[in-house]
Amino acid sequence: MDVFSHLASYDYGEVHFRRDPASGMRAIVAIHDTRLGPSLGGCRFLAYAREEEALVDALRLARGMTYKAALAGVPHGGGKSVLLRPAAPVFDRAALFLAFGRFVDALGGRYITAEDSGTGLEDMELIRHETKHVTGVDVKNGGSGDPSSFTALGVRRGIEACAQLKLGRSSLEGLHVAVQGVGHVGYHLCKELAACGAKLSVADVDPLKSERAQREFGADIVPLDHIFEIECDVLAPCALGSAINDETVPRIKAKIVAGAANNQLHEPRHGDDLNQRGILYAPDYAINAGGLINVAQEVVGYNATISRDRTLKIYDTIHEIAERSMSTLTPTYRVADLMVEEKLARAGAPGSKIVSSSR
Repeated sequence: MDVFSHLASYDYGEVHFRRDPASGMRAIVAIHDTRLGPSLGGCRFLAYAREEEALVDALRLARGMTYKAALAGVPHGGGKSVLLRPAAPVFDRAALFLAFGRFVDALGGRYITAEDSGTGLEDMELIRHETKHVTGVDVKNGGSGDPSSFTALGVRRGIEACAQLKLGRSSLEGLHVAVQGVGHVGYHLCKELAACGAKLSVADVDPLKSERAQREFGADIVPLDHIFEIECDVLAPCALGSAINDETVPRIKAKIVAGAANNQLHEPRHGDDLNQRGILYAPDYAINAGGLINVAQEVVGYNATISRDRTLKIYDTIHEIAERSMSTLTPTYRVADLMVEEKLARAGAPGSKIVSSSR
């Protein structure tokens, strides 16, 4: 594994590895940038075929968190962690997350963790036993609980901005949205969209999740491999990353791509491909920032009203990106990146501001 080449390709200087023999924990914490504040980002608990895949996942996601926080106006840098799921069918989950909590605590506040794919509220509560540098904990312990509903709220607001600019629609009534992945965030997004009168098509690897969306929101169930070629207004990728790739881009019939998944573009050039096809893409880290906005509020003292008000402003962010894209004929992902890089440049050179959390 050529670690330093990977770090250079994502503009890194700091990655931490930890193995705990007693629990069997193997974990990676990637800290991308701390110029705007201590790094904040979720912990993934997934199985990886190779350790290199886990590292690259952490690097890509943490970089995305830097950009997400900067664009959302959250005073944090980008971080992400990967806790490698054991291959054995039986393992002590509590021991793994307690060990991970000690790992996070040893970083002294430079990284604040939260939930992500494969982790949930119960895991954050275990981590809380070992460190104060964790968000997304139970409300009774001063946390905000599951951030999925806030992520979904922000995505819905972003879809509204795209629909207004691209389709001239002032509401989502009758808008057809195809949702790929109806897990935590995808489910809440369907709930948001259904409440606005949108028509839904859904696909998920778990048929029970699709059936739930059908039962509760009247969604049409689509085979997983057909969701990208549905005739619809909006395609909303809400599963794992890299959904927009060489195989899927030519099949997309939607006018807008706007979803909750991280790292939706398999490669940056796929954002160019969407732009060339006249498809409006809402950059993932801009539209899905609601969850980050919500958990970041825990660091300063949680207030749900403030979190909601700030999440609603994602409409303005997406609207500005799309307007600048249309006026300059520049793909939206490039516009969003430029907006972030301008803000980071004003904060100084990488490494010029090393920040830890006093929380």
